[in-house]
Amino acid sequence: MHTPAPRSAISLLLALAAPLFLSLPARAVVVRGKVTTPLGVPLGNARIQLIQGRTVAAFTFSLMDGTFELRSSVAGRFVLLTSASPFTPSIGETFYGGRVAVVTRNIVMEYSTVTPQLAVTATGRATPLEQLPAAITLIPEQSLETQINLVNDLRQSPGTNVLQTGQYGGPISLYVRGSGPETNKILIDGIPATDIGGNFDFSPISTTALNGLEIYRGANSALYGTGAEASIVNLSTARSNFLRPTLNYTGDAGNIHTYRNEAILSGTLKKFDYQAAFSRFNTSNALPLDEYHTTTSVANIGYSPFTNTTVRFTLRNTDSATGLPQAHDIYGISASGKQSDQDLYSGITVENVLAGNWHNLARYGIARKREQEQQFDQSTVIINGIAVPTIAYGDLVTLRGANGYTATGQAAFISPTLDNVHNRDEFYYQTDYTLPYRIGLLFSFHYEDERGRLYNPTTGFNQQASRTNFLYTLQLQGDLHHRVFYSFGGAIERNHLYGTAGTPRLGLTYVPVRPGHRIFRGTSLRANIATGVQEPTLEDQFTSLTTLLDQTGNQSAISTFNIRPVTAERSRTFDVAVDQNILNQKLILKAGYFHNQFSHQLERLAPNGLEQYFNLPTALALQLPDASLNSLAYRTQGLETELQYRPFAHLFLRGGYTYLASLVEQSFTSDNVTPAFNPDLPGIAIGALSPLVGNRP
Repeated sequence: MHTPAPRSAISLLLALAAPLFLSLPARAVVVRGKVTTPLGVPLGNARIQLIQGRTVAAFTFSLMDGTFELRSSVAGRFVLLTSASPFTPSIGETFYGGRVAVVTRNIVMEYSTVTPQLAVTATGRATPLEQLPAAITLIPEQSLETQINLVNDLRQSPGTNVLQTGQYGGPISLYVRGSGPETNKILIDGIPATDIGGNFDFSPISTTALNGLEIYRGANSALYGTGAEASIVNLSTARSNFLRPTLNYTGDAGNIHTYRNEAILSGTLKKFDYQAAFSRFNTSNALPLDEYHTTTSVANIGYSPFTNTTVRFTLRNTDSATGLPQAHDIYGISASGKQSDQDLYSGITVENVLAGNWHNLARYGIARKREQEQQFDQSTVIINGIAVPTIAYGDLVTLRGANGYTATGQAAFISPTLDNVHNRDEFYYQTDYTLPYRIGLLFSFHYEDERGRLYNPTTGFNQQASRTNFLYTLQLQGDLHHRVFYSFGGAIERNHLYGTAGTPRLGLTYVPVRPGHRIFRGTSLRANIATGVQEPTLEDQFTSLTTLLDQTGNQSAISTFNIRPVTAERSRTFDVAVDQNILNQKLILKAGYFHNQFSHQLERLAPNGLEQYFNLPTALALQLPDASLNSLAYRTQGLETELQYRPFAHLFLRGGYTYLASLVEQSFTSDNVTPAFNPDLPGIAIGALSPLVGNRP
């Protein structure tokens, strides 16, 4: 017969089993994290709300060490809303939480400042701007809403000069702190977007679905490898935060047959978030034969298969075409030509955060770029023994220079037919871990497979090349007592063309006076020194002196005259700056000094330059067309000042001034060997085709 257990024994068993039951995972969404100030100081007593739809699923207050924890018994899409005086309320990005998910979300509160404060390009990790030693300009999404392209916002950034040739559709080049347009690293959703060798035309880039951009002024090949010789521009595609499908359409029109249409579809569905966009812009411009159109297709789709893990697909495709009227206003006639571009950038990124302090990212990306130029009505002239397509008619005109001298002639539009291709496949892996005492360690590996072709059907020039590059990066980042912030590291790159290059970088930020809502409460001192490298363009590779000697059967001259292949262009940049709050974090002064040195820069040498510097026989030098050589060196230095003022929440004023002084230090070009002289101005050398040593580049 069964005898019931005593009541006291049952109670004892339940008491012993209780900890086991309590340790089982609760069927609830758990959101944990830490709230800090822009300088990384833990912020206690901040109110954090877990919002789901229109309701508050849970709320709590951060502890004195900044940590917090929230729970919700219902799975779904959430967003964190955080508030703490005297900071601006923080609204995070939406995320999906399952019933047994533990989600990590750290929060950085900001003062009511005049600019957004988180940047990624300087260190590879989202870092408050106050902690970064580099000169960075952030352009938010709101600034792009009324723009068609990026010209105005790039021009209004400190230290930059933007040149657009012609009207809408004309090529747009970016010059940063006096450097050339091929010294910038352009990233679109983290994917390198430049041509092989660094050239990039901003004209096809539309503002459609852009989340903003970061402009990093200075070299940073320690993190980004070849191309980051003078600056980095990082463009990112917006992602959806809408809980329901939302369609946004914008249309406008103007004179000279100008119109634009844009449609954006956004939404979320459980673990998915999606955004798709399409836009088209047309204009006839103000000149005959100068019509321009561009279409942009964008996609950004995210999926969260596991807690703190996101898989994201991005795509940006552009097709554009524009006329090539050339110097219509001078000659009174437009050339009949067209340039078209087909550019596609796409990638898949897997990102994961473990325990809130170990971050991993892997991305496979592609860039497919094709540029075509065609002249429809052309004849041919012989220049230096080469047939060059031209159009030689139009008004007979006289041009008068600023010095009073004149020249009379007829239009001669030179516009060869081109078909250039630049393709790139890349794999990038990054892992970074936050050690005790806020020390961050980052390691990354980058692989690139580049393939390019330059084709001119008129002259028969058709050259192809492929390059395989590897980059290994190690970086250390941290702070001392939330006042001294440091970031230093380096990279070793193995480039297919120029071999192995090392690129170190060091940056320091010191905050003697922490930010606050009082007059002159907030002073930051910054210093940054870095190195950069740039691989030669395809054209420089195909026209290098060693290549030309080899093609003309003069291989022996390479060793006889100690001629080396083209190598990496190099830079060393240094800048110091101060950021000073003047009035309650609403009036901020930024001032800095920079000094950049560019060496081993490529330039084209005529036969007289080859004779002068390599003692090549005249007969041999005359056999060669202009050759590329790493013989140019120049330096740039200057001052950057910027004043930002936000007197009211919806009024933002910004003004700045940049002083730039540049100097050519070395050049082997023909103008430096045998400069031209005007007989009426004896003793004054003229750089007719290239800059002279001692003058500006």
